[in-house]
Amino acid sequence: MSKGTSSAQEFKPFISADKVLPEFTTTSLILGILLAIVFGAANAYLGLKVGMTISASIPAAVISMGIIRGILKKESILENNMVQTIGSAGESLAAGAIFTLPALYIWTQEWGMGTPSLLSITAIALCGGILGVLFMVPLRKALIVKEHGVLPYPEGTACAEVLLAGEEGGEKAKITFAGLGIGALYKFIQGGFKLFPGEIETTIPGYKGAAIGGDVMPALLGVGFIIGPRISAYMLAGAVIGWFGLIPLITNIGSMGNVIMYPASVPISELGYWGIWNYYIRYVGAGAVAFGGIFSLIKSLPLIVQTFKDAMKDYSSGVGGSTNVRTDQDMSMKIVLIGSLAVVLAMMMLPIIPVGFAGALLIAIFGFFFATVSSRIVGLVGSSSNPVSGMTIATLIITAIIFKASGNDGQAGMIGTLTVGAVICIIAAMAGDTSQDLKTGFLVGATPKKQQYGEIIGAIASALAIGLVLTLLNKAWGFGSSELPAPQATLMRLVIEGVMGGNLPWALVFTGVGLGVAVELLGLPVLPIAIGLYLPIHLSTPIMVGGVIRGILDKKLEKSNGEDKGIKAKIDSGILFASGLIAGEGLIGILLAIFAVFGINLALGIDLGQIGALAFFAALTYTLMRNSLLKKN
Repeated sequence: MSKGTSSAQEFKPFISADKVLPEFTTTSLILGILLAIVFGAANAYLGLKVGMTISASIPAAVISMGIIRGILKKESILENNMVQTIGSAGESLAAGAIFTLPALYIWTQEWGMGTPSLLSITAIALCGGILGVLFMVPLRKALIVKEHGVLPYPEGTACAEVLLAGEEGGEKAKITFAGLGIGALYKFIQGGFKLFPGEIETTIPGYKGAAIGGDVMPALLGVGFIIGPRISAYMLAGAVIGWFGLIPLITNIGSMGNVIMYPASVPISELGYWGIWNYYIRYVGAGAVAFGGIFSLIKSLPLIVQTFKDAMKDYSSGVGGSTNVRTDQDMSMKIVLIGSLAVVLAMMMLPIIPVGFAGALLIAIFGFFFATVSSRIVGLVGSSSNPVSGMTIATLIITAIIFKASGNDGQAGMIGTLTVGAVICIIAAMAGDTSQDLKTGFLVGATPKKQQYGEIIGAIASALAIGLVLTLLNKAWGFGSSELPAPQATLMRLVIEGVMGGNLPWALVFTGVGLGVAVELLGLPVLPIAIGLYLPIHLSTPIMVGGVIRGILDKKLEKSNGEDKGIKAKIDSGILFASGLIAGEGLIGILLAIFAVFGINLALGIDLGQIGALAFFAALTYTLMRNSLLKKN
């Protein structure tokens, strides 16, 4: 598989366009649907517990290869790709749902309205899931094909490498599955046996309010190597602005007196750096991400408009999605337009989706906007760093302002605003996942149309399951409890209550917008810096470690004018190993989430502390170096 190709015409997928293999089969459908439900349920719990979900594409691909190749003795890379396409939809839809809908459960219980109906939750998830896929279809050629070699799509590329390693066997398979084994073992020791913490941090002596830390996990190290040093550095730069600039500044302001600033209800002096990040920096980050998203869309408009013109021209001339080239076949534009219109009309008319005419119109407009932005972001920095909740905050602010201005600012208006945000959040998450999966399919030679239908099937299956999962978890522990704090949903609730109550900290949001403008004026890319600002610095530091290792290799390759085959081989080997690390952590993360749901505790009662965590992460980093920078050709 060629890499760094700048033109789609030069690229040749692993399976050529004129070759037809089993793809959309009964086996791939059944296995994909099962994995969509399992990954959706496991990630719902995990996201409500810690505020993050695990990308399921690579774990689904690995499980698929184990079952289809290992047990059923069938060999079809396209069939395995279809399984991961359907399976990963469950994780993405769950992420969008759990970042918003728990707030609905909290409100209805506070207001004595019982709990939201299962039918309503399912309908909301279903509409968001289907629209997320449909909105991405006309963008495929613009983002996946025409920008091949420009947008790296780290998880999509990593998933393709895993599939290719399983197909080709030999040295590639050994490297990938060595990474998978090491990533899985590391995660099990940390998350299962709890031998050391997964997060380390320390304050900076003499620098009040400043702190630095890292989530010492395999997936972040692997993502850093795949996306490279430049994007990793931009993300870390954003985090440095927040953790070494804004948090110490707010800390020192708070030390001047008994200062209380909404949304916090206690003095700043009592919050600590995590409290300040949670209550203030995320609003600044949301403003920066919103500006970055808008600016990214403006810059992409010519390409997007041209893509739509091409798609409509093909459809009007009778070509539509039925081009003779198998690897260039998209879902019919007629189906995309009619399907999108049908879902929007259903949201306007069905009382179980309480958004009304205005809300459905906002979903149609913002849905496509954030589907585009999300697809570009995951192409740039990967699904793990896709700030879906930041996009949702921007949507909620605008929707709440519109609803309040029209007099719809009571309980019904708040529920309607949250529902709009929930659908948008699911659309953004699903569009990002769809684009990663289509990138994987582009690299291995899948049929885009079949993948797009697979995504919709996965969305439907996981939407039917997510309502049951949320209702069960709420009954078991209750959202907002110590067991299920639901951090993103709690933030969404505060945003809506803040706008409706007239006390949203606009100064923080516009501070983020101002930072975004300044970054753009400096000629730097806004989105990765804004993402780094929005997320904790703990995610950016391990990504930077992986990026530095890749950067050393890139520098050596640059000195050889790109002609040193040995360096290229080391980079390829590192990408394979990094892909394995991501897959290993993903698989064990899902397993541990299932254990948590069933109350299975594997902790040994031994904690090596932060020193132990650093030692294990150093050893993990060395394994990546051994399979890339230090590898003997």
